[in-house]
Amino acid sequence: MSIFTAVLEPPPLPGHAPAVGPARFAAGMSGRDLLGMIFRVCREMRVSDIQMRAARPVYIHTNKGMEKLDFLGILSSVHMDEILKELITNRESGSHGFGQDQSLNQRVEDKIALAIADFTERQVADFSCDGIPMGDNGECSGRLRIQAHLSSSGLGITCRILNDSIPELEALGIDPDTTSTLRHGVLKRAGLCLVTGPTGSGKSTTLASLIDWVRRHHAKHIVTVEDPIEYQYPDDMDDPDYPCHRIPSPSIVTQQEVGRDLHSYRQGLKDVLRKAPHIILLGEIRDREAMETCMEAAQTGHLVLTTLHTTGAVKTIGRILELYPKENHASVLSRLAEILIFIHSQGLLNGVHRRVLTYEFLQNNDDAVASAIANYDGGARSLEDVIRRAGNIEWDANLRRLLNKGLITHDTFINARMNRNDEVESY
Repeated sequence: MSIFTAVLEPPPLPGHAPAVGPARFAAGMSGRDLLGMIFRVCREMRVSDIQMRAARPVYIHTNKGMEKLDFLGILSSVHMDEILKELITNRESGSHGFGQDQSLNQRVEDKIALAIADFTERQVADFSCDGIPMGDNGECSGRLRIQAHLSSSGLGITCRILNDSIPELEALGIDPDTTSTLRHGVLKRAGLCLVTGPTGSGKSTTLASLIDWVRRHHAKHIVTVEDPIEYQYPDDMDDPDYPCHRIPSPSIVTQQEVGRDLHSYRQGLKDVLRKAPHIILLGEIRDREAMETCMEAAQTGHLVLTTLHTTGAVKTIGRILELYPKENHASVLSRLAEILIFIHSQGLLNGVHRRVLTYEFLQNNDDAVASAIANYDGGARSLEDVIRRAGNIEWDANLRRLLNKGLITHDTFINARMNRNDEVESY
């Protein structure tokens, strides 16, 4: 992984002429000013993932690896405290003022005190917050997903600037046939749809694209349980008949965030079926209880979308089985063969010019696939075979397609392929 200075100096901050000179962190700066400087640079460089640590410069994730913004200076421990307080102040509130009669300043002070006390106890905090002003001209960053944590250097904050607009599936790099099949899958009356991949592979964006498409085209009640919420779905949409007009969407989306709208993820799992949903989005399968909730909901007439941190359909089925004792494997596989609609497993690669999406896709659309899933515990070979059949997309085959189109290098292809035993042609 390369680590180097990104640019020689930052762009001018909003509301400041270039003659002012490069801005740097200084003692006494507020958390809002510090974040405004950082987010302005990130917007100019079109990056969204940021690492902030006490006694270190800011680091950002780019297509080249990790780059440091050392021209801004070093973040002190006091800077980090101010940044965390500003983020907590802007943390999205689930109460929306309900039951609060004290002054705004008192609520902000209470909010910070409670959050700091909780962070001190747990030593980690995950939350989303509203955009931060980037200057005096009204510009704001996008919404933020935050994790605050402790490490050897002290307080650390990992920040992702979320995109306010939800892209269409076609813009993500998913081919038209798979896009059509994904959309057809999420219109089924009931079943389980899995989107898998490592952290940072774009799972949330793919799910948001699917949910947003349903929201705009079909009348459904969609309930989400997320930790935290990444994409927010508006209540309206562009009028297809009258340009520049907005109309209410046919679907209603009930979004709930753990720690904001829900006391715990377990509470969200317990309560979700009581809201009479047509479609349920659970942010992540973390344990057997979450898996059981997903399968129970799918078996009782709901469509469920969720994620797992696995790569490939075969490993996804294997990971699900790891949640259960050996004596339950046969019944779990039988249930999966009945309710599974598709497994879409994806990853983001460093491409020749930009990051590139690659994926594997398995749809449970015939008896051969269902049989391969049901008999998985006896060996994965039959499931590997059906992935190579028409209508499905194998991970390595899709990688080769990207290589042949010149979107990734040969080294990237070698490092990212699933089956390392296959002979590979040299280029």
